[in-house]
Parts: sequence; C-alpha cells; structure tokens
Amino acid sequence: MSAGLARALVFASSAAVLVLEILAGRLMAPYVGVSLETFTGIIGVVLAGIAAGTAIGGRLADRVDPATLLGPALLAGGVLSWWSLWVVFTLGPEVGRGPAAIVALTALAFFAPAAVLSTVSPLVAKLQLRTLDETGTVVGSLSAWGTAGALFGVFVTGFVLVSAWPTKPIVLAVGALLVVAGMALTGWQARRPPSIAVLLVAILSLGVGWSGSSPCQFESAYFCGRVIVDAADPSVRFLVLDDLVHAAVDVDNPEALQIPYVRLLAGAIDARPSGALAVAHIGGGGFTLPGHVARTRPGSTNTVFEIDDALLDVAINELGFAPDERTEVVVGDARLGLLDLADDSHDVVVGDAFGGAAVPWHLTTSEFIAEIERVLRPDGLYAMNLIDGGPNDFAAWQVRTLLEHFAHVAVIGPVGGLGDEAANQVVLASDASIDRFALRGDGAWMAKVSEFAAAGRVLTDDYAPVDQLITARR
Repeated sequence: MSAGLARALVFASSAAVLVLEILAGRLMAPYVGVSLETFTGIIGVVLAGIAAGTAIGGRLADRVDPATLLGPALLAGGVLSWWSLWVVFTLGPEVGRGPAAIVALTALAFFAPAAVLSTVSPLVAKLQLRTLDETGTVVGSLSAWGTAGALFGVFVTGFVLVSAWPTKPIVLAVGALLVVAGMALTGWQARRPPSIAVLLVAILSLGVGWSGSSPCQFESAYFCGRVIVDAADPSVRFLVLDDLVHAAVDVDNPEALQIPYVRLLAGAIDARPSGALAVAHIGGGGFTLPGHVARTRPGSTNTVFEIDDALLDVAINELGFAPDERTEVVVGDARLGLLDLADDSHDVVVGDAFGGAAVPWHLTTSEFIAEIERVLRPDGLYAMNLIDGGPNDFAAWQVRTLLEHFAHVAVIGPVGGLGDEAANQVVLASDASIDRFALRGDGAWMAKVSEFAAAGRVLTDDYAPVDQLITARR
C-alpha cells in the first residue's frame, strides 16, 4: 500500500468518527436535551469506541492480513452510521432524561461505528511497517494524519455542514462515502466486485437509515426546531427547540400570553411607570415579549439579542412577530452584544436565554450581572427566567449572585411553592424597591429570599457549574 493511500485512509476514517461525534449531539438533542451532560456523555462514549477499536484493530492486524480487513472496516463503519440514525430516532423517545439515558443512547447508536472505523489506523500501521527501524516514523506520521482528519471533521462539521444541511442527510452522505470506499477497496483487494449479499446488506441498511424520521421541522446552527399547531385552537402555535417549549403564541390574539412565566415577565414590565420604555432582551425565542412591549408601550425601544438568526425568521413567518422600526434584533451572543449598550440606557433587561433546560453559564455570572447593572438606569429592573427544581441549587446561587449587585431581589415561584419537579422561576432584581405587581394566579412570591440565597454561592466566570447545579435534582 502506498504511503499516500495509507494516509488518506487514516485521515478519512478519523474524520468520519468526529463528524459522527459532532452530529450525535444534534441528533440526540430532541430527546435528551443539550447540556454539558450531553456532550460529556457523547465525548466519553466515542472516546471509548476509539480506544476499543484501536485495540481490536491492533490485535487483528497481528493475526490476519490487514489488507483484507480495511475495505470491510470502512464498509461496516458506513453501514453502522446509517443504523445509528434508526437507533436514535427509534429509541430516543424511550430513553428518558439524565446522564444514564444520555450514555445509553450514545452507546447504542455511536459506539459501534466509532469502534469499527478506529480499527483502520492500526491496520494501516501494520501494512506500512517494514522494519523496526522506522516504527516511530510510521506510527507518528499516521497518528498525525489521523489527528488532522479528526480536526478536519470537527471544523467542517461545526462551521460548515450543520449550518448548510440538516443532520440526517449529512450522516447518510458520510455513510455512503464510507460504503463506496469500502466496496472499492474490498473489490480491489479481492480482484472482484463485492458479493450480492454485501450489496443487499448495504442497500437494506441505507433504507433503514433513510426511513428514520427526525422530529425536526427545521434545523439551525443551534437547534432542532418545530412549530406545533394546537389541535384544540389552531391559532395557538408552540415553538419547540430540541426538547423544550420555548414559546406559545396565539397569532389571532397575541396579547393572550399563553405561558405563565411569560405572563409574569410581562407583568413585571407592565408594573414599570407609565410611558415608553427602553428594553433589552437576552434571548429572542418566539419574540413574544418584544411584541408585547411594542404593543402595550407605544414609543418603546426593544433591543433583542438572539444568537440564532433562524429563530427570527420563524417568529416572523410562523409566530406572527412583526418587528417595527423601534425594534432592533442583534444576531449574536448577548454577553458580547451587551457591551455595546451605553451606561444607564435601559429601563428593563429581560433574561430569557436557554441552552436546553439551563441558562448558558456565561449569562449567569457576577461579571455578566455587572454589565446588566451598568446598562440599567438607577431605578431599572432586571427580570430573569430560569428553570430549577428539587434542592433548587442553581436558583439559590443565581439569587446569591444578583444580591451582590442589586439592593432588592425577589423570586416568583410556582403556585404552591417549589417542589421536586423542575419549574420556571422568575427572578427580579433592582436597586429600587420592587413593587409586587398582580400575579394573576400565575405564581407566588417567595418570602425570605435572603435565607433562600444563603444556600448558594456567587457564580463567577471562573466557577459557574450551572448544568451540574440543575441536574443535581435528578
């Protein structure tokens, strides 16, 4: 085998493993969410597959002619890639939540293709070794080409593929390239075309992968999303991103706010003194609150920081959002966008950004809250939505952090108090006294906030274990 072909095989097989690893998070998100847990489970399982495949490939290379195994390894890797789609789409709705579910689903879907494709590197190394004097050179060179392939797979997938095409066609295409390469290599080695049985297995597997039904109506660089029409009231539409409802809108009557926590946030805004307001929104989602401000406070300005530009299109085309000249949508990370706002320039800042069930950690820290404090006028209000339950560790830490910057902090929990189940909690923070606006039955004021916060610590850029604090309830 030529050195060029050897490098190409190692490069391509390593790239395919990393493409599947990146796409695993996208495929599994509608079922297990997107969190540090999700990526930890995926990375761990795929690394285990790489380790197992490398070990098995090395042992096989010492017992069987490696040249006869390379084609079948690529072919099997492609077939298993197609089957991974069926596994995720079929078992994903059944696995439940939490670390065990994430690891189980990842292992069932992606361990096998990662392991099989990882046998290629030691098989190629065995073929390239001709003398012990060049062991270091051969192994080092192939390791470098494998790493280069992995980097290629990561960068191309993360920066190009997921923003250009849906996930399922990408996996089907990767599998097809591997299958074609495997058949070609097998045929070249055996000096005859693949058998009918091999072709039938490949065609059947392609059909299985193709038949898997993704729950995504649209895919962006960040979310698997869909808009669901309420069967009981077709004018009500729900925006579902990954595994959570992020917005509910009555397109015929947008002021009939559908979600309790949205009504609470709207109530906090409505309780501000009459007149136009300058409001900054951290997270757009379905753009429900910017629309509410524009309708109820004529002359107000809305600045919306939304990292996913696809959501703006969905809000306009399917959720009835009609931005006016006084609404500015800034596509990008709110942590960076807030830096461009002037000191003492806003009456209200609304925090309603989520990555899965958790607020992105860098939007929770004392350093970020200091920027919010800088942007707010002296009597301004920060109204934040978060999800927590059980011991409510994250909520306590977040309140403790807010108390470092604001004189007054209030928490509105579910009616009946906080329980073990995860629930939305609205946190209000201001240097001015916080009026207890009418809750309309959507929530209950939490007394003794200082005692609640005493159980927490200050979240900082150096230490903000948001995902772990939330998942401690499971």
